[in-house]
Amino acid sequence: MIILDTALRTREAQRRPIRVGMVGAGFMGRGLANQIVNSVPGMSLVAVANRTLANAERAYAEAGVEPVAVSGTSELDTAIAAGRPAVLEDAFELVASEQLDCLVDVTGAVEFGARITVAAIDAGLPVVTMNAELDGTVGPLLAHRARAAGVVLTGADGDQPGVQANLLRFVKGMGVTPLVAGNIKGLQDEYRTPTTQKEFAQRWGQDPYMVTSFADGTKISFEQAIVANAFGLTVPRRGMNGWDHEGHVDELTERYDVDELKALGGIVDYVVKAKPGPGVYVLGTHDDPKQRHYLELYKLGKGPLYSFYTPYHLCHFEVPNSVVRAVDFADAALCPPAGPRVDVVATAKRDLSAGHTVDGLGGYDTYGVAEATPVTRTEGLLPMGVAQGATLVRDVAKDAVLTYADVTLPPGRLVDALREEQEKLFA
Repeated sequence: MIILDTALRTREAQRRPIRVGMVGAGFMGRGLANQIVNSVPGMSLVAVANRTLANAERAYAEAGVEPVAVSGTSELDTAIAAGRPAVLEDAFELVASEQLDCLVDVTGAVEFGARITVAAIDAGLPVVTMNAELDGTVGPLLAHRARAAGVVLTGADGDQPGVQANLLRFVKGMGVTPLVAGNIKGLQDEYRTPTTQKEFAQRWGQDPYMVTSFADGTKISFEQAIVANAFGLTVPRRGMNGWDHEGHVDELTERYDVDELKALGGIVDYVVKAKPGPGVYVLGTHDDPKQRHYLELYKLGKGPLYSFYTPYHLCHFEVPNSVVRAVDFADAALCPPAGPRVDVVATAKRDLSAGHTVDGLGGYDTYGVAEATPVTRTEGLLPMGVAQGATLVRDVAKDAVLTYADVTLPPGRLVDALREEQEKLFA
């Protein structure tokens, strides 16, 4: 990342900052706004779009900035050209601006995120997405469209998928073959709800539905799916192993069967309560006995699996790195190069009855689990990213994975059209 701060200092000296527009002003968006405004020379947060204008204003206010409210792309462009940070309700007016160098999606909303991302690609605007839910649903298709348009679409540094991606690239650069890309969780309980998570969410100023999606395993399923899709990995089984492991991740080198990992071509996985949490780990092998000798000398053990880890993920603190990588170096931190390898499928959190309309991510009805794409296709499983708003046509028992045959989907959604296009493109 040293080259990135050098690039930013150069831009600062030239008074030519990267102009960032942000969509979404929730907990993570406010943190990112504060980071760019107060800690990133050579970068400027020129506008924030949020459907509730007061939240966009709050993001700037917490960063110590007083923005101007605008309506329409023309007013927005005028404000940016004058050096006035702007807020607006319509994200599509933001995407249409000619005064942006990069768009950051911090919404976590699948349908809305899909519309914004498609609009940005069509406008030739680089996109940094913190929307793992969208990425894990139609990310391979959006990446294909972005490549065709000559646009960088990338996941974000800082969050655990981006940290894994950097670690995977580091490991591969040393000649190590990664066989496990892992995530470390502190808690896993599929039956958590916004009610059980309300107190925690209030303590940290977060959305209880978003907090629930972390606790019930949905978020980690999306995170590991997008890592798998970006690096050609799969899952060891539906839902991944998800072992409880209260020791250090280095000890996991003895727990996996190397031959099984090689036969699968490498996997994504997670462990609960491991140290150093809440970081990530990569386990890999090296084919050169001379290099294995050096790895043992450098205290990585005798192999055949070697452990590499990053002991933290700093979310919004590192997202500006992704912006610089995309704008100045056309380098994606995380992006699927081909079709999907792993999906996230909707699983009943409780008994659901025919006629019921499924609620949103991190809600009361479903949790997401990671499944290999060939299985998803063969069994017609319902992706978690399209489950919201679907109406059940028959009863579904608790812990059963929903299928397309179990539901009718809301009409006219872009995400369904994109999902269908993705299936046809990569079938």
